[in-house]
Amino acid sequence: MSTSAQIELWSAEKVAAHVTVGLASNGIHYAAWGETRISEADLERLASAVPATLSAALNNRAYYFVPLAIADTDETMIAPAYTVDLGDRAICHRNAVFGATEAVFLSTRLVEDRFGLAFEFFINVAHNFVEAAGVPESFATLAWSQAEAQVRGETSQDAWETRRRAQDTRNSPKGIDERARSAYFESAFSDALAVYMLSLAVDFDYHDLREREYPLLAATALAERLRHVAGLFPANSGYEFQVLYRRKG
Repeated sequence: MSTSAQIELWSAEKVAAHVTVGLASNGIHYAAWGETRISEADLERLASAVPATLSAALNNRAYYFVPLAIADTDETMIAPAYTVDLGDRAICHRNAVFGATEAVFLSTRLVEDRFGLAFEFFINVAHNFVEAAGVPESFATLAWSQAEAQVRGETSQDAWETRRRAQDTRNSPKGIDERARSAYFESAFSDALAVYMLSLAVDFDYHDLREREYPLLAATALAERLRHVAGLFPANSGYEFQVLYRRKG
C-alpha cells in the first residue's frame, strides 16, 4: 500500500499538461487522471448528462476528475492516489486558471458513491453556468413567488440564509435587501439546476440531498422549479427527466 511519503503530488498545471481533455457530445470538456476508480463509461455518462444548451456558457471550462485535490497549499496540487493522510488534506474541489481555460479539479476519492460525485460535479457546473450567464428572469420570478407565499424550506443552506435575509428587510425603511435577494436567486437557481442534472444521471431520493440543518424545500415546490429548469434546458438524447413522488415496490 502506498503511503503519503511515497506519493508525489503533482501541480494542477502539470496534470492539465499531462492528460488529454476529452469533449463530450454535449460540448463539455473533461478528463480523468490518477486512480479515480471511475470507469471511462461512467465518466462519459456523467459528463454527457449536462444539457447541451448549457455548454456554450461553459466553453472555457474544463473538468478534471482526480483522486484528491489538496487543500492546504497555496498552489493547487493533485494526488495521483488516495491515502488516509492525503484524504485529510484534500477538499471536494479546487479551481485553477491556465491561460483562457478555467479548470475545476474534482476529488473523486472523497465521496463514497456515484451520487456524491455526480452531485459535486453538477453543483460546480451549475455555479459555473450562473457565473457566466446569470439567472433566467423567469426562474427568479418563480422562486420569489414561492418565497413570498411562504413555501416551506429551501434547497441549500446558502439559499435558505439569503432568502431569509432578503425577506427580513421587506418592512424596513430601506425595503428589500436587493443584494441578498440577488444572492438568493443565484443560490436557488444553481441548486435547482444541479438537482435537475443529478436527476438525469442518478436515481435518488430528494432527502438524500440534506447535508446541513435547514428545512428542505417542499416537494411540490421543488418539482415546479425542476420542471421549469427542464423547460429551459431540455435533457439530451438518451437521458430522461421525471419526478416520482413515491417509489414503486
